[in-house]
Parts: sequence; C-alpha cells; structure tokens
Amino acid sequence: MCIQSGELVTILGVKEKMKNKFFKSLRFRILLLLVVFGIVPCTILKSTILNNYMEKMVFVRTAEIQNQCTILSNQFKSYNYLIDAKSEVVNAELTQLSNIYNGRILVINDEFRIVKDTYELEEGKTVVSEDVLKCYQGKGTIYHDQKNHYAEVTIPVKDGKKVVGVILMSVSTDAILNNQAEVETKATIIVITIALIILLLSFVLSALMVRPFARITKSIEDVNEGYDSDNLHEDAYTETTLISDAFNKMLGRLKIVDDSRQEFVSNVSHELKTPLTSMKVLADSLLAQEDVPVELYQEFMGDIAEEIERENKIINDLLSLVKMDKTTMNLTVQSENINELVERILKRLRPIAAQRNIELVFESFRPVTAEVDEVKLTLALSNLVENAIKYNKDDGWVHVSLNADHKYFYVKVADSGIGIAKEDTEHIFERFYRVDKSHSREIGGTGLGLAITRNAIVMHRGAVKVYSEEGEGTTFTVRVPLTYIV
Repeated sequence: MCIQSGELVTILGVKEKMKNKFFKSLRFRILLLLVVFGIVPCTILKSTILNNYMEKMVFVRTAEIQNQCTILSNQFKSYNYLIDAKSEVVNAELTQLSNIYNGRILVINDEFRIVKDTYELEEGKTVVSEDVLKCYQGKGTIYHDQKNHYAEVTIPVKDGKKVVGVILMSVSTDAILNNQAEVETKATIIVITIALIILLLSFVLSALMVRPFARITKSIEDVNEGYDSDNLHEDAYTETTLISDAFNKMLGRLKIVDDSRQEFVSNVSHELKTPLTSMKVLADSLLAQEDVPVELYQEFMGDIAEEIERENKIINDLLSLVKMDKTTMNLTVQSENINELVERILKRLRPIAAQRNIELVFESFRPVTAEVDEVKLTLALSNLVENAIKYNKDDGWVHVSLNADHKYFYVKVADSGIGIAKEDTEHIFERFYRVDKSHSREIGGTGLGLAITRNAIVMHRGAVKVYSEEGEGTTFTVRVPLTYIV
C-alpha cells in the first residue's frame, strides 16, 4: 500500500495535534506534578544519603584510627621509641595497625625527622607540613582527600603536657568507596522501583482525577450535537461542582430559549395563517357565488383589505423585533432632546386618543438631553402610549411624565384603562402574548409591541417595569441612562 505525500503530511499533522493536545491537557500536568514531586525528592534523598554515608564512614574510620594511634603513642614513652625505633613490640603493633587499615604510618620526632615508616621509604627524612605543625601545638588533625581517595590523621605524642612527637597515618578510602558503590546500586534499584510505582500510580490517579471533567465535556458535546442532556451532578471537587451548576443553569436557559423559539415559530405561523385563512374564506365565498352584488363584493373586498393590512402589520412588527434582537452595533446613538421627542410622539397619537375622548397629558419636570437611538426609542415609547390609548376606557385619560436625575431619565406612562391581571403581568413582554386575545384582535394588536419596547429599552442599557391592577389602569415606567454605555 502506497501513501501519498499529502496523506502523509495529514497523518503527521494529526499526530502532532494529538501530541500537543496531550501535553496541554490537565491529565498530563497532573501526571507531571505527581512524577516531579514523587521522583525528584527520592533522587535528592538518595544523593543526600550517599554523600552523608561517605562522610559518616570516613569519620568513623578516622575516629577509630585516632583511638588506636592514641593507645599506641602511650607506649612510645615506655620503650623510648622516639629515640630508638627498634622496639619489636611497637614495630609489630605499628605494622599490624597499618595492615588492618591498609594504610601507612609515619612516626615523627620533635626534630621533624621520620623515625619510622611502615613502608620503609622515607625513614630519616625531615617532614614539615601544616598538619604536623598543628599537631605539635597539641591539635590532632583529620584530612580527607576525596579526589585521591585517602584520609590522613595526625596524633600528637605527649610526654606529660609536652608534645614530643607525631604519629601521621594515611589510609585508603577505596574500601569505603566500594561499600558506597554497593549502597548506591541498591539505592538506585529502590529509586527506580519507587519511580515505576509512582509513574503507575500517577497514570491511574491522573486518569481518575480528570474523569469528572471528561464527563462534563461529554455532556457539553451532547448538547452541542443536539442531544437531550440531563442535569450534571459532578461533585467530585469544588471546581466540578461550580462547573456543573453553571452548566445546569446554561442548560436550563437553553431549554427555555428552545421552548421560546418553538413557541415563537408556532405563534408566528398561527398569526400569519389567521389573516390568510380569513382572506381565503372571503375569496372562496365570492368565487362560489354568481352575480355577486356590488355592495357584498365591496364589503368582502374591504374585509380582505383589512386582513392584508393586519398581515402587513404583523410582518413589520416581526421585522422590527428581529432588528431589535441583533447586537448594539445597530444602534445609531446621538444626543437627543427627550422632551421634544416625547412631544412629537404625543402629537402624532392625540388624534387617535381624541376619537374616544381620551385625555392625553404630558408633564415634564425638567429639560432632558440624552444619548439615544431616536428611531428605536420613539418606537418603544410610541408602543407604550398607543397601548395606553387602545386598552383604555372611553372618556379616560393617559398621563405621560418625564423626569431625570444625574444618571438616568425616567418616562412614566399611566392610564385609566382596563388593567392587567396579576398572573399576566410577568408575561406581557413575551412575544405574541395577549392578556385578552379577543379584545386584542378587535383593536388590531399583534402581541409584539411590548416585546419590541422591552428590546429597544434593553439595547439602551435601560429597564422597563409595569404596575397594574385589573380594572384600575396600568402604569409603565422606563429608565434609560443619560449617557449610552458601550
């Protein structure tokens, strides 16, 4: 089987991505931390123990030598050994001591002359060194040469309090090094065993530790793929609990949005279909009759025109709502005189209010200038005032007021209308929601006006609230920042 160069590049690229993904994963980092904090301390401990072992063994060896040499130096006076080094007893003990520790012993008199060398190489020669000089001051010395693998000990030979000679003994540390090598080998085996155990445990523990996150990821992927997902209950860690809670809130919100979308589509279909059904019934009635009277024909065509106008209004409101749902990039913000803007809205709506003898009053407490999108804010306030007129009683009143503080301006629209039941107030800003559907159809409502109003106010970073008692009127309050907040 032949692999093309392009396929090879693709395979290598996939492998590289998988490798990068693994190295960036939480599992790898947990594994790395466990390995670092498990194996590195063992390695440091091994090195520390070996170094201490060498120092300890050299110290023990030199301490033993010091004791033996001290015992031996006490015999020098009895045999007058520093003057005549021919005592067989002392020489035998020196040779025995030298053989035991595999070392070399020099006996030096007070003239710095070597009177005895167990190697018989430098007898009669003079030796002057720093350690020998210190020893003549009554201070025994120990010197360890790690590079050349030997240790050197000097012991003062005293006659009373006077130092009359020095015993200098040097011994090889090769035996200690050999023991250290054996200890190091065993320690290495132990460290490797521990490292393997730590690696295995780290691999298993890292897999167990990230498993809750894998389940969370799976649930998110299921939602992304469109599958239904139950609420998460990952309480392994505080973090997974927080993520689960956030996921459940998001899932709940998505379900609400999805239900709202389905309901919206259903409502749109119904609202658009109703005028079409009415027009079809009217048209079929005309077609089914021969020699239709002009009066009936005109009446049916008038009804069809009304249904077309209603259909057109629904479509326009839907388009407005879609635009409101888009980002704030659609806002054209500029400084506007809010007093004049409200006056223009009321001037346009006064003829409608006059048809039912509804008093339309505007009260302004102070001049207000704010950064707003004039078109969208006009649409929002117009819907509120128009609803106050439509759902009012004949000979009623609508009171519009404008006020402001250092941060916000406030518009209040109060009416003497039919009011809203308490159970309906929390739904009136939903799309296509009607408190009284039969009455709404009579006055031409689409159920989108308040949804458009709320979206327009929210786009301005404002808020709209409603207060109402059934049969006693309704009050809407709008709060909008004077300065638009990006």
